[in-house]
Amino acid sequence: MKVPMFQRPITQRLKTLAVLLAVPCAVQAADGEAGPQWAFGGFGSLGAVHSSQRHADFTANPLIPGQAGFTHPWSMDVDSRLGAQLTVNPSKQWSAVVQVVSERTVHHDFRPHIEWANVKYQATPDLSLRFGRIALPLFLAADYRKASYALPWVRPPVELYSSLPVSSSDGVDVGYRWTAAGVKQETQLMYGATHVRVGPGSSARAHGVRGISHTASQGDLSVRATLMAAQLALDEGGELVNALGRFGSAGAALGERYSMASKRITAFSMGFNYDPGHWFLMGEFGRFNARSLLGDRSAWYLSSGRRWGAFTPYLTYARVGSNTPTSVPGIPLQGLARGVAAQAATVNNELNRQLHTIAEQHSAIAGLRWDFASHAALKLEHGRVRPLGGTQGTLINIQPGFQSGKTFGVSSVVVDFVF
Repeated sequence: MKVPMFQRPITQRLKTLAVLLAVPCAVQAADGEAGPQWAFGGFGSLGAVHSSQRHADFTANPLIPGQAGFTHPWSMDVDSRLGAQLTVNPSKQWSAVVQVVSERTVHHDFRPHIEWANVKYQATPDLSLRFGRIALPLFLAADYRKASYALPWVRPPVELYSSLPVSSSDGVDVGYRWTAAGVKQETQLMYGATHVRVGPGSSARAHGVRGISHTASQGDLSVRATLMAAQLALDEGGELVNALGRFGSAGAALGERYSMASKRITAFSMGFNYDPGHWFLMGEFGRFNARSLLGDRSAWYLSSGRRWGAFTPYLTYARVGSNTPTSVPGIPLQGLARGVAAQAATVNNELNRQLHTIAEQHSAIAGLRWDFASHAALKLEHGRVRPLGGTQGTLINIQPGFQSGKTFGVSSVVVDFVF
C-alpha cells in the first residue's frame, strides 16, 4: 500500500516536493518533444502570529522584520511568503534554476527578490559544478528554509536560524557524492559574495565567502556539518566608533574592537535528523563569531515529533547565548572633567545598548501539524520565550518599559502549501 505523504520522513517529502516542481518537465518528456525541458512550481505560507510582549516585536528573521507584539497584537508578516521556481534542462549535463520569493522586507513591503539563479553542470553522475546565486549550505534546512511545507514546524528555531539570517550567495560551488563503508557521503565546496539590505539606507556586504559542507546519510539518519568564513562589512555602527575614538586610546581600542567596518566572520554548524517515518528526532548546533558589535553567539535546538495519520504533534527547545560580554564598563570615567565624563557616560550607554542586541534567549515550543490535503498543511504552535542576560533576545523594535528576563508567549497559525 502506498504510504500517504504526511506519514513519510522529511527526506521523502522533499523528494515529493522536487517531483511536484518537475511535473511540467515530465509531461513534456512524455510527449517526446525535442529541445529543453521546462518545469515550473512554487510554494507558499499564509500565517498569523500573536505575541504577548507589548514592548517589542517578535520576528523570525531580522532581515524579514515581523510586527507581532508592540506594533500589532496579531501580525501576518512574520511567516507569510510566496515563492515560484522555474527550472530548465537543455541537456542531461546542463540545467538552470531561478527561484523568486516574495516576503516582508526591511523596506516594509513584500517586494519579490531572486533567491536562487544558477546554472549547473553535471560533469559525472557524482560530480557537479554550479555558478550564480546559490543557497548557502548552512543548517539542515539550507535548501528549503523558505519552503516551510518541508519543515515539521511553523518556522525553523529562531535562536539558531536568525543568528545568520542570510540564505544565499553569488558565486560557485562544487559538489561530490561518494560512498564509504556503506554510508552515503556528499561534500560541497563553495566560494562567493553577498550583499543584503539590513535596514532603510543601510546594507551588509560579505566578500570572500568560502566554506565546506559535508553530509553523511545511512538509512533513516542524516548528519551535516558546515564551516564557513567571510569578510563582512556593515554600514551601521560608524557613529558609535567615531564617538568612542574621541576619548583617547581606551576609546579608540573599544572602537576597533566593536567596529563593523570590515571584520572576519566565521560560522560553524552541525546537525542531525533521525526520521524512521512515524516519528522524528532532530537537533542542530551553531557558533557565529563576527568579532564586532554583532558578537560571538552559540545556539542550539532539539526537536521531536510523533506522526499519527495526518497529525504530527511536536516539541522543540532552543537556546542562544553570547560567548562575549553583552555589557562592558566602556570608557573609564575616573579622572575626566565633569562635562567630559557625562559625554563619555552617554557613549558608554549607547555601546551597551547595542551590545544588548546580541541575543541571549531560550524558548520552549509545542506544536501540531495537520496535513489536511495532499500538498497543504495547517500548523498550530505556541511557544514560551524568555530573553536573558539583560539582552533583548531575538526581539526587535524595543520600546520603553521592555524587561529582559520576562517570559512572553508567541502563538502562530500558518497554512503551508506547494503547487
